[in-house]
Order: sequence, then structure tokens, then C-alpha cells
Amino acid sequence: MTPETQKQLGITEASAKKLAKLHIHTLWDLVLHLPLRYEDETHITPIADAPLATPVQIEAEVVHQEVQFRPRKQLLVKVEDAAGSLLFLRFIHFYPSQQKQLAVGNRIRALGEIKHGFFGNEMIHPKIRSADHQGLAESLTPVYPTVNGLNQPTLRRLIQAALNQLPLHDSLPDALLSQLKLPHLAESLALLHAPPPELSVRDIQNGALPAWQRLKFDELLAQQLSMRLARQKRLSGSAAPIHGNQSLSTPLLAALPFALTAAQQRTLAEISHDLAQPHPMHRLLQGDVGSGKTIVAALAALAAIEAGFQVAVMAPTEILAEQHYLKFSQWLAPLGVNIAWLSGSLKKRAKDAAKADMANGNTQLAIGTHALFQDDVAFHNLGLVIVDEQHRFGVAQRLALKDKGADVHQLMMSATPIPRTLAMSFFADLDVSIIDELPPGRTPIKTKLVNNARRAEVEGFVRHTVAQGRQVYWVCPLIEESETLQLQTATDTHAQLQTAFADLRVGLVHGRLKAAEKAAVMQAFSSGSLHILVATTVIEVGVDVPNASLMVIEHAERMGLAQLHQLRGRVGRGAAASVCVLLFAEPLSDLAKARLKVIFEHTDGFEIARQDLNIRGPGEFLGARQSGAPMLRFANLEEDLPLLEAARNLAPQLLAQQPEVVEKHLSRWLASREHYLGA
Repeated sequence: MTPETQKQLGITEASAKKLAKLHIHTLWDLVLHLPLRYEDETHITPIADAPLATPVQIEAEVVHQEVQFRPRKQLLVKVEDAAGSLLFLRFIHFYPSQQKQLAVGNRIRALGEIKHGFFGNEMIHPKIRSADHQGLAESLTPVYPTVNGLNQPTLRRLIQAALNQLPLHDSLPDALLSQLKLPHLAESLALLHAPPPELSVRDIQNGALPAWQRLKFDELLAQQLSMRLARQKRLSGSAAPIHGNQSLSTPLLAALPFALTAAQQRTLAEISHDLAQPHPMHRLLQGDVGSGKTIVAALAALAAIEAGFQVAVMAPTEILAEQHYLKFSQWLAPLGVNIAWLSGSLKKRAKDAAKADMANGNTQLAIGTHALFQDDVAFHNLGLVIVDEQHRFGVAQRLALKDKGADVHQLMMSATPIPRTLAMSFFADLDVSIIDELPPGRTPIKTKLVNNARRAEVEGFVRHTVAQGRQVYWVCPLIEESETLQLQTATDTHAQLQTAFADLRVGLVHGRLKAAEKAAVMQAFSSGSLHILVATTVIEVGVDVPNASLMVIEHAERMGLAQLHQLRGRVGRGAAASVCVLLFAEPLSDLAKARLKVIFEHTDGFEIARQDLNIRGPGEFLGARQSGAPMLRFANLEEDLPLLEAARNLAPQLLAQQPEVVEKHLSRWLASREHYLGA
């Protein structure tokens, strides 16, 4: 916010910093900072008529006040309205000023929800104001998202000042608004910031209200326009075309113990076609768990290496990055490819050596975590960037790695399938390749939900599985005891299972093990010399043991849907019928219940991803929240699909015919955030 604007609105430096935390930097940001909810202070509800669990405003006289000390210190106030109806007001946290405000004989207004309490009907921590000489509010009272130290009256004053100062000209032509049946922006904003009393709180909070539809449409249109501009910019950019000569990929394919599926061959052809273009590739390779994305990525990397370019492979966690390093080394090192490993945990000497080899070109393939995009990392001739599980990176992190080369080709991979609505919006500038076929021989996986109280039964099932010559994964979320989460630790579980299965060989693998130790344990499990492998989520991605047919996951209620689906995909890789047991501890939160229901009912990764989007929202799904840039604030991708489709259809027309409208609309809606959408 400019110093002049701050001065005009009377904003102190301290308040400006707090506003920045809410991503408010301009007058437009203030105007578009819409209420989270509304309070109705426009009329009084008689206590006898007030519905339970619904915010209402009552007017009454204080007839009794006392401070109670059992079961804890609290202020209890009895009030009586004009009709003689009584209500208790209860405050667990209170100040002397509130006691004075609520003195016997004072007439007050209280706004809150009435609930059944120990003494009868009560309001807990209602909003209180004096009723003397106070008129009723003329509009519903907006309650805005805020941060500590920035109160509601201040926000209301600043937003009202911004509404008065800004010329609220419409960025969209009248004819278009009429065609879309949408109101003007100025009237929509006026209504949403100060709704008239004839609208109920329920009406105004309904997303189908025309004023909300207008704001949602504008936001979705800004997103679609920026995505199309990002795509145009990329296609007009120049990247060195990559033509592999098959000198490395042919021997790799000959050495593999399996043949590529038709879907793998098709996606590889799409990637090869993009790499050969003179503009940068921006492709998403997605496929369900176990569909074979890694070998496709390895063959894409070889094409770049054959053409004399360096390749960077980035994964979100050290464990995943290490698994890629081991897998790529197994495939490519025998072909003479120089591979470097870079992570935050490397000792300084090893890290410096790896960086030097990347900078002078000795390293052909660099694999690592976010350490790959630190400022002091340089590449000699970076041609291709491969980002695994790309939605788990913050947007700014993906931009940083992409910027390491001039205009590099970018391949993103995800085993978390992107729902159609998400692909239409946040990935509108991407070309998408889908591996929609699992390798032959995969068996369906049965999922069972089991209360932790029945743990002994699960141990019996483990013994039965091993007796049939199969192997078992037992997954725990944490390595060390955490009093706050009270989760079972992998080391404790390993000790317990060694006692329970004294006649069986039980191994342990977690992220703290050295790479050589980890590799030795995984090799022992792969070869069949271990019956049970206790692990943290280190085995989430990339582990392939066809003989493992049972997966037990501890505290499944603590894990996200994508992670549960990934873990479940570690079994079902052989001919034997496979089972995934999700152990959960009660009580379960609503979120945990929703997740467990989805994972129990569905095995299709796309449906799980769609449900995950509903539960979590797009910001978290995309890693947008990590970047600090809010993505969709008003629109809901599932509910507002018609608006998204309308925005998607309109965007190319505006770009072709009315570029001045595009510029005006984007400057209003995106301002400093537009570059994030190119990631």
C-alpha cells in the first residue's frame, strides 16, 4: 500500500503489516476482502421465540449477576426481557469492565446462540452492548477474516473508506453481464459488505446469491485469463529442442524385466514430441499408484542426457528423493550416466562436491529435495526439470527450480490424480498425459477398517498371511514418541511385533536410517528373508515387492487420503489377493471419519482425489498455501462448475477481441499474484 493511501485511510505502519498478512496491499484488496459471515443486529428477537443454535439478538434487563468458582471461575448473568422471559449469559473469560457493563438494572443487547445449559437456556460469551439510546443497525453486520491485533471495527472502517474512494467501474461490458445474467460489480460489493435488513443471514451467506455469483465469476475469469496468458507466453518462449538418439534408452528397455504398457508408450511419445519443440514443455504426467510413471520419467531424462543436457529430478521429501536416487541409479548407472544426490542432510564436503559437479557439467542427472533450488546451486546446461508429487511443493518452490535454466522443459508427475475441475482451472496451462492402465498381473486390494481395540485379531491375520508364504507391511506415522499426538512409534511397534512374532523375522525401516542401512533392510524384504517390515511412510512411493499382500496402517485416522491411497498401493502388486487394514483409534473427528469412509469405499485414484478436493479445498491440494499466495477465495470448484465453464469459454474470446478488458480485469484481480499461476 502506498504511503499516500496509508495516510488517506489513517493506517499506521503496524496496521499495514497486519493487513499484509491478510494479503491486503491495495485499495482493491481491501474492497475484495469479503466477510466470513454476518451478524443480524437489525432486529430484536423475544427470548421466548428465539430458536436454539441460531445467532439471535435479544434485548433484556440484568436481574442478577454473580461470579462462580466451581467447577471453574465464570461470570453468570440472568436477564429478563419485556415479556418476562429469562435467559442466562455465561462468560468463562471476563474482565471487570464487563461486570460493570452487566450490572443489575442495566438494559443490554446480547447477540449469540441460545443453547440448553445446566441452569436452563443460556448464551455463552455473547456479544454485549448497551441498549440505552441505541438504534438498531440498518444492515447486517459483516464479520471479516482478520489477524491478531486488527479488530472488526477497524477493518469495517477501512473497507468502507476504500469503497468510497475507489471508482468501481465495471471491468466487464454491460452486454456481457446481461448475457451472463450477472449484476454489476459495484452493487454486488455494496450488498456483500452491507446487506440490507430484509435479507436474512442465511440468504446472504448462500453462494447462489447473484452478488456472490458475480464475485466468483470474476475470480474464475481472472484465473482462466492468466492461465491462458501463461500458456501463450510459454509457447512464444524458446527452449532448446531435445532429440534423443536412443543410445541409452534402447539398452535400458532391453535390460528391463518387463515391457512398457500401451499407456506408458503413449505418454512417452507425447513427452518426446514436446521435448522436440523449440518452446518449453510444461506437461503433467499423472497416473494412479503403481501405474509406472517412474520408468517413463527415466526414459524422458535419458532423451535429454543423450542430447547433451542435464536433468534435475526433485521430490518433496528426502525419503522419496532417495528412493528415486536408488531407482534411477539401478537403471541408469550401468549405462554410464553420472548421477548426483543433493539433500539438506548431506555433509558440507559432499554437498560442495555435488554442487561443483552440477555446475561444471560432470553431473548429467541431479536428484534431490528442495536443496536443488537453493541460490548457490547452478547447472552447466539444464534442459529438463522433473518434479515428482508436484502438488506437495509450494508454488514459489517450483518457480525457483524452473528458473535455474534459461527456458527449461518441465515434466511434473503426480500419483494423486487431478480431478477434472482442478485440471480445468489451476492446470489449464498444462498439457496432461495420463497413464490410465496398470501393468498386467495386478490384483484388486480389499480395504478393512478395524478399531485399534481389535489389534489382537489383526496380529492373528498377520500370522495367517505369513503362513501362506506372503509378506506384510506394518506402517506407523511417527518415529519418536510424541505426547501431543500419542501415536505409536515405529521403534516401539517393531519391539512389540518382535515379541508377538518371536518365530518370525521382523525388520524396521525409517527416515533416520543411513541410506546403506535402509537399502539393506529393503533388500532383505524384497528378497523374502524378512516376513514383516515395520516402516514409517518411507514406503509410501516407489517400493515394489510383489510377494507383500498385507498392509497394516496404524492410526490411519491421522493420515491424508492421498497418503493412504499411496500406501495401499504398495500391495496388490503380485498374483495373490491383497488386503489393506486401516487401524484407527477413537474418538474420530468428522474430518477423519470422512477420510476413512472415502478410502474404504473407493479404490479409484481419481474418485479419491475428487473427494479429497471436497474435503481439503484446492489451496492445500495444490501446495498453494505453502507459497503464501491465496488461490481461489470465493469460488468452489465443485459447486461452481457452471461458472468455471462459462469463464473458460469466455477467456479466449476476450483475449482475441478485447485485450483492454483483459488487462483491466487482471490488474484488479491478480495484481502481485499473477506470476504464481505460471508455476
